[in-house]
Amino acid sequence: MMAISLFDHQIEAIDKLHSGSILCGGVGSGKSRAAIAYYFVKECGGKIKVNGEGEFSEMTKPKDLYIITTAMKRDSLDWVKECADFLISPDRSISLSGVAVIIDSWNNIEKYIDVKDCFFIFDEQRVVGSGVWVKSFIKITKQNKWILLTATPGDTWMDYIPVFIANGFYKNRTEFIRRHVVYNKFSRFPKIESYFDAARLIKLKQAVIVTMEYTRPTVVHHEEVTTAYNKELFDIVFHKRWNPYEDRPIKDIAELCRVMQKVVNSDLSRLTVLDFLLGAHERVIIFYNFNYELDILRKYAEEWGGAYAEWNGHKHELIPKAKKWIYLVQYTAGAEGWNCTSTNAIIFFSQNYSYKATIQAAGRIDRLNTEYTDLYYYHLVSKSPIDLAIKKALKNKRNFNENRFISK
Repeated sequence: MMAISLFDHQIEAIDKLHSGSILCGGVGSGKSRAAIAYYFVKECGGKIKVNGEGEFSEMTKPKDLYIITTAMKRDSLDWVKECADFLISPDRSISLSGVAVIIDSWNNIEKYIDVKDCFFIFDEQRVVGSGVWVKSFIKITKQNKWILLTATPGDTWMDYIPVFIANGFYKNRTEFIRRHVVYNKFSRFPKIESYFDAARLIKLKQAVIVTMEYTRPTVVHHEEVTTAYNKELFDIVFHKRWNPYEDRPIKDIAELCRVMQKVVNSDLSRLTVLDFLLGAHERVIIFYNFNYELDILRKYAEEWGGAYAEWNGHKHELIPKAKKWIYLVQYTAGAEGWNCTSTNAIIFFSQNYSYKATIQAAGRIDRLNTEYTDLYYYHLVSKSPIDLAIKKALKNKRNFNENRFISK
C-alpha cells in the first residue's frame, strides 16, 4: 500500500492549491512532491496515506500527467523518482490507474500545444515575456488543468502577464498594458514609470500564489575567500580599454566587463584555494561562468586524482558515484532544477551577474532530504573593482549592471 511522507507546509499548500496556481516555495522546499500529491488527490480523485494516517484508493478521475521542467532535472530522472512514490510512471502499463507521466524540458514545450484534458506541472519559472515558450504555455493552459512551481515568481508586474492571461484575468498582453502600464514619455526606449490600479494587481497575485513557508533544519555557512589578480593586466583592460588576449581595442562595455572578468577569474590563485577546500571536502560542486574557466577547472580535475563530471551546454553528465568527486556546473545550464544530497559544499569559482541564479545555485544542496546539518558555500572573490561591484550588487539582492558599473 502506498504511504507518502509530507511536511506540514506541504499539506497546507496542497489544501490551498487550485488549477492556475503558482506554488511558490524556497529552493529545496519540496514543491515537486506537493505538486504530485495535489495532482493525485485533488485533480484525479485518488486518496493517499499521509504520514501513516488516512487510507489509500486509486484515482476516480485519472488523467495523464505532463511535467515541463529543466533539461537537467528531466535527464537526472528526479521527477521519475518522485512519481514512483505515488506508483505512477512514464510506462502506462505499470502505472496506477493506467495514467502516463510525460516529462520533458521547456525547450520542447511546443510539442504539447495540442494536448487536451490532462494535467500539467510547469516546473521552474520560464513563462516571462512574450516568446515561444509563453505562447505555448498559454495555448496549453486553455485546454488543460495546471499549476506552476517556482522559488521566484516574478520581479515586476510584467512578469505575471502570462499567468494572468492563462487564468483568464486578461485577454492578452495588450489589454494588460492598456489597463495598467504607464510609460515614461521622455525615454527614448519603452521604459515603465508606474502602474495603474496596483490594488487589482495585488489582489490577482494573491489569488494565484500559494506560498510554502517552513523553517529549514540546515545551518548555512557562506564564506568569502579572497583571491589574487594581476593588477597590472587588469589596469590595461580597465583604463586603456585594451583586450590583451586578442591584442586589439575593446569594442564595447559588454566586452570590457568580460575581459576584466577573464583577468580575474583565470588567476591561478583560485586553484590554490581549490587545493585547500578540497582538503576539507571530498565531494564538491563547483559553479563557473565561462568556457575558459571550464578549461582551467577541467585540467585541475584531471590532475586532482578523484572522479569528476560536467554539466554545461555541451555535456550533460550526472554526478559521479565515487568517494571523491568534483562536479563542474555552468550557471546558465545548471543553476536550477536538480538537487544533490551527497555533498554539503559548493564552491562559486566565479560570481554570476544574476542574484536569482546565485540563489538557485546555492539551493542545489539545501534540500529537505539532505543528511547534512551544516552547508558550506565558498565564494571566490578578488579585490578587483569588477569583483567588488558584483559582490555588492548580489549582497543587495540585485543583478550586476555593466552600464551602471562603467559609468561610475
